[in-house]
Amino acid sequence: MEAQSQRPKEREGTASALNAAIEAMNFAKELSSITPAKAVFGSVSVILTMIKVSFLVFVDQLETEMHLGRDDQQDGLRRTWAGLR
Repeated sequence: MEAQSQRPKEREGTASALNAAIEAMNFAKELSSITPAKAVFGSVSVILTMIKVSFLVFVDQLETEMHLGRDDQQDGLRRTWAGLR
């Protein structure tokens, strides 16, 4: 049970770290006066946003499969780990 209570904290910690990195890239983009640097900071911000979204979607899908995805079998999942990839 202890591991299950830490999962939301870990997810929130990862999401907040990604949010902080995205904000830092946006701030650096605004402060930069060099056009190539603005392009790099903007691109990194977009990539970090995509990572954050895909991470949250994957974690939500995994939690759904583990908690709600049970069928009539005891402790059985509908799909295997390979099916989640």
